[in-house]
Amino acid sequence: MSAEEESGGASPPHTEVPETAPQPLLRTLAPLLRGLERPLRAWLDSRRKFPLSMIQRAELEGLADDLRRQAETLDVEKPLLVVMLMGGTGVGKSTLLNALAGGPIAQASFTRPTTRDPVVYFHHSVKSERLDPALRVCRLVQHDRPGLEQKIIVDTPDIDSNDLSNRDKLIALLPVADIVLYVGSQEKYHDRLGWDLFKEQRQRRAFAFVLNKWDRCVTGESGVQPDEDLLADLKAEGFQNPLLFRTTAQLWLDAAKAHGGSGLPPKPADLPEGEQFGLLRNWLELGLTRLEIEAVKARGVGQLLVQITRMAETVRPPDLSAEAEKVKASWERTLAEEADVQADVLVGTLEPYQTEVEHHFSVEDQQRFRGLMAAYLQLTTRLRYAGSGLRDRIPFGNLKGKLLGGRVETPVEWNLGAFVQECARTAGERVLDQRTTALTNRLLVEGEAKGFPLTLLTDPVGSAGRLDWREKITRSVIEALAEVERQATHPTGFKRIVRGTLSLLANTLPEIALVSTAGLLLWNFFIHGETPDLFRMSLVALIPLVVIIVLHLLILLLLPVRWPAIRHEFRKQLGTRVAADLGRAYLTIPGEVCDAIQEERKQVDGLIAETKQVNDWLAERQQAARVAELYGK
Repeated sequence: MSAEEESGGASPPHTEVPETAPQPLLRTLAPLLRGLERPLRAWLDSRRKFPLSMIQRAELEGLADDLRRQAETLDVEKPLLVVMLMGGTGVGKSTLLNALAGGPIAQASFTRPTTRDPVVYFHHSVKSERLDPALRVCRLVQHDRPGLEQKIIVDTPDIDSNDLSNRDKLIALLPVADIVLYVGSQEKYHDRLGWDLFKEQRQRRAFAFVLNKWDRCVTGESGVQPDEDLLADLKAEGFQNPLLFRTTAQLWLDAAKAHGGSGLPPKPADLPEGEQFGLLRNWLELGLTRLEIEAVKARGVGQLLVQITRMAETVRPPDLSAEAEKVKASWERTLAEEADVQADVLVGTLEPYQTEVEHHFSVEDQQRFRGLMAAYLQLTTRLRYAGSGLRDRIPFGNLKGKLLGGRVETPVEWNLGAFVQECARTAGERVLDQRTTALTNRLLVEGEAKGFPLTLLTDPVGSAGRLDWREKITRSVIEALAEVERQATHPTGFKRIVRGTLSLLANTLPEIALVSTAGLLLWNFFIHGETPDLFRMSLVALIPLVVIIVLHLLILLLLPVRWPAIRHEFRKQLGTRVAADLGRAYLTIPGEVCDAIQEERKQVDGLIAETKQVNDWLAERQQAARVAELYGK
C-alpha cells in the first residue's frame, strides 16, 4: 500500500463524483433561515420583563448573525465552501497553502509570526462580491484550478501570536468557515489556545486535521507517535473516526518550485513513510463534491439550529404561575394586616375630635324631626355641644383646596370634609408615608421568599408605592364616614322599622299631648266652669315635655349617636376601603407580571418550535454524504 493510500484514523473519502446532481436543498433552506432570523431579532429588540444577561444577549446576537450569513451564503446556484486553515505559530499553514497552490502565494518563512494578513485563495470565476464581507478585506488570490472552483481556502493568522490583533482577526473569520483545517506539527498539535478554540467551535464547524512536518514525526523512536496521541485526544472529544492527514508540505512546495511548469508538480522522491499530502489535495479537489458541499452546509446549519434551540431553552422565561399564586396569598395576609394598622392610625387621628363628630351626626340625625321635637332637640344639642368649636378650629374656607389641590370631592355635603383631609394629612406625615415604604420592602422580601424573581417585582411594586396614597386615604376616610352617616340616617331591617316608628311618634305625640291637655282644660272651663289653677295650666307644657323626654330617651337608647358606636362602624368601613385600595394597587402585580412572562415564554416556545421544525425538515431531506467524520458527537 502506498503512502498516499494510508490514513490513520478515518480513511479519506473516495474521489469519484456522483453521476446525479443533488436536489436544491440549500436554496430552499435559505428562506427558512431568514424566516427564523426575523422573529429572533424581533424578540431580541422587543422590551421584555424577563431580562437577558449581557452574555446571553451577545450569544443570541451572534446566532442571529450566523443565520443571516448562512442564508446569504446558501441562496446561490453554486454554494461556496470555505475551508479555513487554523493553527499555531510555525506549524506550516502558509507553506501548506503554497503547496496546495503549487507556488508561493502566501508569505511563509522561519521568522515568526509569518501570517499577519489572512490570505483568501479562490477561483477566478467567483466574483469578489460573492465573498463574505469578512473575507473581502483580506488578501485575495485567484486561481484557475477546476477542482477548487467551489472552494475557498483561507490562511489565517496564528492562534498563539504575541500580536493580539492577529488572534482577533482569526476569531472574526471563524464564523465564515464551513470546514476548519486544524494544522499542527510534532511540536504543536495540542497547544492550549488552539485546543480551547477547537472545543469552542467544534459544535458549529466541521473539522479535519493536518499533522504537518511529518518527516520530523517519523524518527523511529519508541513511544506514542504524535498522530496516535492526537487521534486519541480527538476520540476523547467525540470524533469516532476523525479525518487526519499527515503531510510534509515543504517537500511538495520545493518540488513545485523545481517543476516550474503548468499542471500538478511531480511527487517528491524523498517522502517519509505514511505521508498523505496527495490525499489531502485530492480530498479538497475531488472528495468535496457538490453533494459533500451541500451536506457540510446543511450539517453546519443543523448544528446552528440545535445551538439556537439550546440557547432559547436556556433564556426561556420560567412558568411563574404557582409562584404568583403563592405571592398573592402571602400578600393578601400582609395587606390585610397593613390595612388594619392604617385604619387604626386614621381612626386615632379622629379620637381627639369625637365631640365634633358626634355633634355633626346629631345635627344630621335631627333633620328627620319636626315641630316640638325638632325644637327640643336643637336646644338640647346646643347645650350638649356648647364646647364644640369645630368651625372655629378648622379653616374650612380654603383648607380643602390647599391640602389636595381641590382633587378630592366629598361624596356628601358636610363641613367635616376638610377636617378629615387635615387628619389624613397629619396621619400621612407622621406614620403612613413611612409605613408605605416599609410595606413595599416587605412585599418584595416576601415575593422573593416565595420563589418569584425579585427583579420582576421591583419596578411594579415600587410604582405602586409611589402612588398618591394620601389622596386615596383621604377619599377612603370621607367615604367611610359618609357610609356611617348613611347607615345612621337610612338604616335597614329592624332598625329602619324602629327609626320610622320613633320618628312618627316624635313628630306627632308631643303635639297631640299639647292639644289634648289644652283641650281638656278648656272643656272643663267652659262646660264645667272649673277655673284651672297654676299647676293645671303648667300641665299644658309639662305633659308634652315629658312625652318628648321619654321619646328622646327611647331614641338615645335604641338609636344611639355616640362616638363608640360611630367609631366601631367607621373603623369597620375604613378598614374595608383601605384593604380594597391596597389590594387593587398590589395584589394584581404578581398575576400581571406572570401573564407578561407567560406571553414572553410563548414567544420563545414559538421560536423553539419553528427552529425544530426547520431542523426536522433539514434532517429528513439532507443528502447522505461522507462527511460524518468531520463532526464529533
